[in-house]
Amino acid sequence: MKRHESQKRYPRTARVNELVHEIVAEELERLDDDRLGLVTITHVRVDPDLRHALVEFSALGEDEEAALEALDEHRVRLQRAIGTQARMKRTPELRFAVDRVIEHGARIDELLRQPPIDDDR
Repeated sequence: MKRHESQKRYPRTARVNELVHEIVAEELERLDDDRLGLVTITHVRVDPDLRHALVEFSALGEDEEAALEALDEHRVRLQRAIGTQARMKRTPELRFAVDRVIEHGARIDELLRQPPIDDDR
């Protein structure tokens, strides 16, 4: 299989998303910040023009607001790591958001476990 064919099946933005995800996750492990103890990077979405990247995270058992504040404080360092480790024309500006998928999934699971409502009254 030619390299060009392989890249068509795995688009550039998907590859960049994965690369940025890996770099940010590795850099978080190196940071000495208690607010980021149980923070996990769950998803990264880089714009096709590489100008911005939304980094979604979960903070199990942690204060999400404190984790968000810490990530914002370390944003420049994380962007520098991306610029150093990735061979990209442009380093995306990182934005952080709490990933609510786990929370929403737990709520759906809770609703599904409730007994059905009897409408035949």
